[in-house]
Amino acid sequence: MLFLYYPKCSTCRKAKKWLDEHDINYTERHIVENHPTYDELKEWYSKSGLPLKKFFNTSGILYKEMQLKDKLSTMSEEEQLELLAANGMLVKRPLIVSGDTVLVGFKESEWMEKIDD
Repeated sequence: MLFLYYPKCSTCRKAKKWLDEHDINYTERHIVENHPTYDELKEWYSKSGLPLKKFFNTSGILYKEMQLKDKLSTMSEEEQLELLAANGMLVKRPLIVSGDTVLVGFKESEWMEKIDD
């Protein structure tokens, strides 16, 4: 299981604590120092069944500075994936990838249901 996170993010710290408390093995990956590639994002997006917008950190400063709220709807899927791959701070976190399971953000009930101990 891959756990992508940003150490300064309080939600990521909460998620990491939850994983540890449930004795779930994972590989940590700093989302800024080692951000997801275009191919990884494309694969995760396709496995997740979520709209691509869910992969954007809509509450992030960079998202707001770039005024992406207004721009995403006019961008192609490829352009959006390239944008996400260009900067880890644009990607919603934490992100869990395990087999065909892709979880974006931390919702304890969803994690309980979808992550096998």
